[in-house]
Amino acid sequence: MEPPASPRRVTIIDVARHAQVSTTAVSKVLRNAYGASPAMRAKVRQAIDELGYRPLAAARALRGQTYTIGVMLPDIRNPFFPEILDGITGCLADSEYQVLLGPGCNGEREEARVIEAMIDRGMDGLVLVAPVSSRTRLEAVASVVPTVVVGRHGHSPVYDTVAADDVAGAALVVGHLAELGHRRIAHIEHHETDPTRIAEMPNTQRADGYRQAMRNVGMAAEIDVASTSYTQQGGYDGMRELLARPRRPTAVFAGADIVAMGVLDALTEAGLSVPGDVSVAGYDNTTFAAFGPISLTSVDQAGHELGRNAARLVLERIADRGKPPVQVKLSPSLVTRRTTAAPSA
Repeated sequence: MEPPASPRRVTIIDVARHAQVSTTAVSKVLRNAYGASPAMRAKVRQAIDELGYRPLAAARALRGQTYTIGVMLPDIRNPFFPEILDGITGCLADSEYQVLLGPGCNGEREEARVIEAMIDRGMDGLVLVAPVSSRTRLEAVASVVPTVVVGRHGHSPVYDTVAADDVAGAALVVGHLAELGHRRIAHIEHHETDPTRIAEMPNTQRADGYRQAMRNVGMAAEIDVASTSYTQQGGYDGMRELLARPRRPTAVFAGADIVAMGVLDALTEAGLSVPGDVSVAGYDNTTFAAFGPISLTSVDQAGHELGRNAARLVLERIADRGKPPVQVKLSPSLVTRRTTAAPSA
């Protein structure tokens, strides 16, 4: 007994016959090209839906486009990055483009492998979220494929950038805690040594913003920084370090919500209450921060808007490789919740 034949793949010819139009008309609709009327587009779209037609990516690549956007996320465990991804996919929902995701794993070597794989697969554009690669490397990538960098503050003549004002965000946290009456306000930062990343990465901008804000409110002598990593473990280690000080802080500004998770773990382990003994503020306003039992005060840097702007810019750069670079900077806001209150003493 012979095995049943595999179902035949639906072709552009099948779509044209079903819609009773030419294959040229179908091609124009698929490419969103000039010359297809709204009525023709509707007929072709209906035929595509009814037949379940899927364009062959390899064939599209031979014509110069794959209609794919590669998105590199540095750490898929950080709850903030899906917010950016949602903004990207939402912006692309009504387009022909699909998003393919790659984890950068917070390392230059791993990040380079992911980016190279995306380039090798002919992706039409890249959105790189908080990449740790050097600017030279990023510009080399952008010279090959249209690229938008999210979360880096440096400017480049060949790629667009989208970021929130991290200095302003840190100032919002310090100002809020100072208004509540705190003076011993500590900060947990992500340790950085590379000169370019020190100048461009959001973690260093937030640490600089913290120091600047502390000076502005007359508390320069109280500046206290634990330098670990933007991970839950980093928050735990940083809080343990701060608790070992001769005078523990009455408030802690964690550089990211995922850091705040570790801070809360360490405080619970030490038998301290939040905000009774120590107030805690995070950054990113993730779903974790809004979770009722936690109710974390956090800076909202509009992750959806970061993603939406990144998707818009990458589409514009795909359409016009020679356009001047664009830098988008969004203004953050502070969402106050139950983890911050006036100091008890």
